[in-house]
Amino acid sequence: MSDTDHGQEPHQEHRVISVPEGLAGERVDTALARLLGLSRTRASELVADGLVLLDGQVPQKSERVEPGAMLEATIPAPRTATVVAEVVEGMSIVFQDDDIVVVDKPVGVAAHPSVGWEGPTVVGHLAGAGVRISTSGAPERQGIVQRLDVGTSGLMTIAKSERAYTVLKQAFRDRTVEKTYHALVQGHPDPHTGTIDAPIARHPRHDFKFTVRADGRPSITHYDTLEAHRFASLLTIKLETGRTHQIRVHMSALHHPCVGDLQYGADPTLAARVGLDRQWLHAKHLGFVHPTTGERVDFESPYPADLAQALDVVRSAD
Repeated sequence: MSDTDHGQEPHQEHRVISVPEGLAGERVDTALARLLGLSRTRASELVADGLVLLDGQVPQKSERVEPGAMLEATIPAPRTATVVAEVVEGMSIVFQDDDIVVVDKPVGVAAHPSVGWEGPTVVGHLAGAGVRISTSGAPERQGIVQRLDVGTSGLMTIAKSERAYTVLKQAFRDRTVEKTYHALVQGHPDPHTGTIDAPIARHPRHDFKFTVRADGRPSITHYDTLEAHRFASLLTIKLETGRTHQIRVHMSALHHPCVGDLQYGADPTLAARVGLDRQWLHAKHLGFVHPTTGERVDFESPYPADLAQALDVVRSAD
């Protein structure tokens, strides 16, 4: 039973559908996803939880469907994400005024609450610290104008005033915000300085991953080599676009994944050698025009201890 279950689901939905000819031979989870407009992952979860019947029997998710077969699905009411106010250890407020707050986010912290994430969030930290932020945006994402992956550390700005929210959202859309990342990647990218222009889409088999694919969204990453070492290179990276996992996907596509990024093909032996259990990727610099004063503001973040130690190990191997 999930943490939102309290006996009978109050708003669960029950659907009964006849499988059309066009889905003949498809897996149960695939057919269910297409018929009900669900993600493949969600459909698989329903099957695994015994909430789907195929002609009155509980199927395996890999079982194939035939035309005219009856699919029955009980879909629990969707869970909602709520902000939990709690001060997060290791999170620091770099700057704040009446319009913006800039934080230095540690690894393991999400930008905002989401269904399925029970860990700490930037929004929750600010609430716990008594920092009031903009009410613009969805309830669990109020004030959020940019995001960082849970596994990526570094600088992030949040809007405190409604005007700042509007202006900063537009600045990110217009790509006038300068976001500079440092990444330690395996090997030596060739050329040492370059641009990766490759569209990114959700991975066809793994909902939690992304991949370079022709039908993806345009994605552009600029990189420059700062240090070249025996096993790895330290890069400075600037983004023209802000796709989910963009740097990780692009560097993996070049066969130079971020050190420690096992999800995108990093060498686990090297990750263990440098003592990392997450990707070596840090939002080092953030610069933009202040939404109220019109003046340029710039912020820098030092490497956190785990990334600094891993870089020292790589440097000492030369």
